[in-house]
Amino acid sequence: MAYRHNQSFFLVLLVALSLTSCNTIQAEARHLLEVTLPELPKPELPEIPTLPKLEFPEIPKPELPTLPQPELPEFPKPELPTLPMPELPPMPKLEFPTIPKPELPTLSKPAMAQKP
Repeated sequence: MAYRHNQSFFLVLLVALSLTSCNTIQAEARHLLEVTLPELPKPELPEIPTLPKLEFPEIPKPELPTLPQPELPEFPKPELPTLPMPELPPMPKLEFPTIPKPELPTLSKPAMAQKP
C-alpha cells in the first residue's frame, strides 16, 4: 500500500520557510540602531521631606496558662529473636594460568654518514 503525502503539510512547510527567510525584520532593527535621538535634559525631582518616626505604645503580651503534662505509660521495648548465622561452604581459590611475557625484537641502529 503506497503512502499518499498530505498536501496541506507541504503548504504549511512552504509558508514557514518563506517567513524565516524574510529580511525585513533585520532591516528594521538595523534602522532602529542607527537612529540618533536628541539628548533631553534630566528632570530635577523635588526633595521628599522626611517624616518623623512613629512610636507605637507597647501592648502587653497575654500570658497563657500552663497545662500539666500528661503522663504516658512506658511500653517495654520488643526484643527481636536472634537467628543463627547460616554456615556457607568455603569458596575454592581460583588459580589463574601464567601468561609468558612477549619478547620484542631489538632493531639495530643504522649508521649515520658523517659530513666531510
